[in-house]
Amino acid sequence: MDLATGLEQKFARFGEGLTVESGNVIEGYASLFGATDQGGDVVQAGAYAASLKALKAAGRSVKMLWQHDPAQPIGIWDEVREDARGLYVKGRLLDRVTKGREAAALIAAGAIDGLSIGYRTVKAAKDGQGQRLLNELELWEVSLVTFPMLPTARVAAKGDDYMDDPDADMMRALAGVFEDARQEMARD
Repeated sequence: MDLATGLEQKFARFGEGLTVESGNVIEGYASLFGATDQGGDVVQAGAYAASLKALKAAGRSVKMLWQHDPAQPIGIWDEVREDARGLYVKGRLLDRVTKGREAAALIAAGAIDGLSIGYRTVKAAKDGQGQRLLNELELWEVSLVTFPMLPTARVAAKGDDYMDDPDADMMRALAGVFEDARQEMARD
C-alpha cells in the first residue's frame, strides 16, 4: 500500500484471460470474484460497481499503466466492466509509445503474464478464516505486470497454439494447483 495515497495493488494472472489481438487490442480479467489471492484477500461481486459508475459520471477512465508506474501509461482501456466472473477489461496498447510496443512483444512472447489493479479499499470485512473480503473498491488503474498476486490464472498472446488446445483449461487449472501448493510450502 502506498501510504501517501492509500492506493493498494492487487495482482492477477489469467489463463484464458489476457489476449493480444491484431492492432494491439488486449482483453481479459483484471480481477476474479471469489478467488483468494496470496495476501488472503477476496474481491466480492459488485465491488467495482460504484467506482465504475462514478468514473463514468465524471467523464474519467481507468488508466492502463506499465508495472503500476504512473509515469508510464502504455495504452487505453476502452471497456472496463463487471460481469459474473470478475472485472473484465478490453483496451489498446499504444504502439506510438515505446513501452506499449514492448508490452505487446512481451505478452506475445509469454514474458509478461499478469494484470494488477490499483485501488483504494472503501468497504471490507474479515471472514472467519482471516480473509479480507473486499466489498467496495475505488478503482484507479489496471497495469500489465510481471508478478501477479493471483497465481491460478495465466496470460497468453492470442493465437498461441496452446490457447486453441482443448486441454488448455485443464492444463491451466493443473498449473494453478501446483502453484498454490508451491506457495503453501513456501509459507510453511
